[in-house]
Amino acid sequence: MSFSIGLIGCGFIAHKHLNTICNITNVDLTAVSDLQEERMDDIVTAYEEKALTTKAIKRYSNYLDLLRDPAVDIVVIAVISGLHAEIAKQALLHRKHIILEKPISLSLEDADAISRIALANNRKALVCHQLRYRPFISRLKELIDAGYFGMPYLGVASIRINRNKEYYQSANWRGSWSMDGGMLVNQGIHLIDLLIWLLGEPVSVYGEIANHAAGYKQTEDIAAGIVSFSNRAKGVIEANTVTKPKHIGYQLTIFAEKGTISIGGPELDEISRCYVENHREISEKLMETASQKDEHRRMYENFIESLTGGNNLLVTAEEGKKALEVICGLYQSHQQGKPVTFPLSSFSTTMMLD
Repeated sequence: MSFSIGLIGCGFIAHKHLNTICNITNVDLTAVSDLQEERMDDIVTAYEEKALTTKAIKRYSNYLDLLRDPAVDIVVIAVISGLHAEIAKQALLHRKHIILEKPISLSLEDADAISRIALANNRKALVCHQLRYRPFISRLKELIDAGYFGMPYLGVASIRINRNKEYYQSANWRGSWSMDGGMLVNQGIHLIDLLIWLLGEPVSVYGEIANHAAGYKQTEDIAAGIVSFSNRAKGVIEANTVTKPKHIGYQLTIFAEKGTISIGGPELDEISRCYVENHREISEKLMETASQKDEHRRMYENFIESLTGGNNLLVTAEEGKKALEVICGLYQSHQQGKPVTFPLSSFSTTMMLD
């Protein structure tokens, strides 16, 4: 069974999706939408070159016209964060399956609405937390769930990157609470998603943030948080965009009863510790997967298989909300000066404007 894809948003991240689409046999690009005609031209040209096709690709300056196209089965949403929720809801109401770039939304209410609309219309909604599909991470999750690491004690997610003044001034939405959502939402959410996916169910968070560049952006450039989990594990989040002179990168470390895992580097593929007590062979096999980075293809394959009834979707809208809720809790904790418990009744990043 083959599926036709419509792509909304033809910027930088769209090319990553395009590369994957060209490497999946049972999907093809049917239509694109962007406010800038030249970006649509660029993505269509790139698709023609990579897919070796001269098939006509429809161009829509208004994304609603793409959603009305009956030839489109799946909509890939690769626009700025502040537009994710509205386009996702509209796509689902037009009975399209969706692949939605992270974050799922900038408010918990919108995240819940996406889940409800997807269920009501019997459509699939995938949120792009593709690192869950990286072979090292997915195998680590299997081992933790199978008990090889015993009880998880502590997880640490470190984001140490550089985003300078020029980065924020290159687009007026960057660094805004209403359209960007914050450094944790934009740059930190992938690692926070992995932290809670591997450790368990979060029950509370305490956090603080700071902004040392208030002259040209609203959002934080430093964040620190402590997450408590239902299994008594603790999670530490430390993130910044002020690392000089350039990125150090990302690091995720899990300390457990029977093992320790630490992986980091600019591409999150450098292992500094891989130990499973009494199972050296498991540690060695796990380390062999560290350099494998086919997670985007594996994510698409999981999505397509879920459409044909082959398996369950790994990152549903409900799953995609989890990291957002932890981040929102950290922001709310900063505002209130005390720990915040889950579930949150409501929160939007625009509340940080208060």
